[in-house]
Formats: sequence, structure tokens, C-alpha cells
Amino acid sequence: MENLTMATPLKQPIVFELEGFYIPPGFGPLLFFLALFTYMLVLLGNGVIVSVIVIDKNLHRPMFVMVCHLLVCDLLGSTAVLPGLMMHFLMGQKRIAYIPAIAQAFSVHTYGLAVQAILGAMAYDRYIAVCEPLRYHAIMTSAWLHSCCALAWLLALLPIAVLFSFHMNVPLCGRVILHVYCSNRGILGLACIPTPASDIYGLAMTWTVSTGIFLIIAFSYIRILQVSLKHSRIDTSIRSKAFQTCASHLVVYVLYQIASVIIIVSYRFPSVSENLKKFFSILFIIVPPAINPIIYGLVSKELRSSIIKHFTI
Repeated sequence: MENLTMATPLKQPIVFELEGFYIPPGFGPLLFFLALFTYMLVLLGNGVIVSVIVIDKNLHRPMFVMVCHLLVCDLLGSTAVLPGLMMHFLMGQKRIAYIPAIAQAFSVHTYGLAVQAILGAMAYDRYIAVCEPLRYHAIMTSAWLHSCCALAWLLALLPIAVLFSFHMNVPLCGRVILHVYCSNRGILGLACIPTPASDIYGLAMTWTVSTGIFLIIAFSYIRILQVSLKHSRIDTSIRSKAFQTCASHLVVYVLYQIASVIIIVSYRFPSVSENLKKFFSILFIIVPPAINPIIYGLVSKELRSSIIKHFTI
């Protein structure tokens, strides 16, 4: 393996090499078709639901509009990683130029933050729907809805743009990225000089955004639980309605958190094989985008009816 701490900066144009997976002989085509099937599942499931929400004006309501944003975010994350992974499995392609590497890393990090921000906005919407039902339409106006969605994307894009500004004028002395896709840490790990500012900012930004969104979601569901328990003594249908309203969102949020925890825990145990660690690291980008359309399609009767209406002859 090439020495990553060589003293001479790389000359332009820079081409990285991803370490990728160790693929046993003969398993490449099988892994390619598995990745292709997963990607087609993601494109089909998310694409169908996004199309239906855009086409059907009856679904132009806060909950469905935010689901649309979430699924677009899922498409961003999956498209940033899976096509390159398929090339790796099929042709052993591990090389990636500097600009595509930055674009891939930027998309992956944006996906990670945008998912959390959108789920935070969805939790706020559910809180208003359950706790302030009489004022819901007055609060969640079209302007406020689009402002919440725009803020969620800005909350992801701006901090990540600042994070990647640390790449400017940083000389790189290595080519091999020890992963299956590019990331901020993977690229700056090849720098000729230490990058403490990027490390500190990245940790602070991730902790601040993740903790802030977790508190928003926790507050929303604590209040929803309190209101549901209070009113269910009078009308049990209120508790059932609140559960149906929030179940899909809560399942999706927990799914993302489980995937994140699996990644963090796997890297804390040296006994876990490198291939398995890399596999866990792409769960966050593959599993939720593949499952989310199924979750929302199963829970929402209106969404199911609209899909059947628009996609059956």
C-alpha cells in the first residue's frame, strides 16, 4: 500500500484509489447484481412515491410534502454511493478523480444531515397536528411548510459547505482512501499537514446538529404522548389516531439511528473484520432508502390509494 504520509504533495490532476471490499474470486458478478437490485429497488420505491405526491394535489399537505423531501434525500445518498459500488464489484474499478470524490463526499455528508433535519421538521409537524389540532392549518400554512423544508436543507448544506471549505489549499500526499466511498475524513486523512480545524469543526457541527434535532424530536413525542394519554381517557380513538399519525415517522427515525449506532459500534471492536465494518458503513445509505417507501406505503392509506390509482390500468 502506498505511503500516505509521503512528504511530496501530489501533482494535479489528482486521482484517488478507494481501498474497497476484498472480493473473493468469482463473487464480483453476484455482488454487482445484489447492488443493482438494491439500487433499482431504491429508485423504483422512492421514485414512485415522490411522483405520486407531486402529481396528486390531494397529497399536497405538510406530512406528504415532507415525506417527499425525505425520499429525495434518500435518492441523493444512494445515488452518490451505489453506482460506484456496482462498478467496483463488476469491474474492480477503484479509482476516482478529485472532483467526483469531493462531490461524492459532499453528497454523502449532506444526506446524513439532511435526513436528520427533515425528520426534525416532520416531528414538529406531527406535534402541531396532535397537540394543536384546531390551530394546525393556521400554523402549518403553505409558506411556513416550505420555509421549514428549506430550512432543513440549509441546515444540512451550509454546515457541510463550510466543512468542505477546509479542503481548499490543503496539499495531499496520498492517494489511497481506506474506505468504499469518499468522505471528508477519508480525503483529509491524506493531507500532508495536520487539519485540526476541520476535525474540531466536524465534531462540533455533527454533535450540535444531531443533538439539537434529537431534542426537537424528543420534545415533540413527549408532548404527543402526554396529550394522547390525557385525551384517551375521554376518547380512545384519539390515542389510536395519534399513534397512526406518528408511527411511520418514529420507525424511520429509529431505523436511521440503529444504522448509525451499528457503524459506530463496529469501529470500536478490532475483532470485527474490515469487510464487515465497510459493509456496516453503507447500511446507513442503503437500508433506510430501500425500506422507507415500504413503511410509508403501508402506514398511509391515502398514499396507497393514490399509488393504486395512478399506476394501475
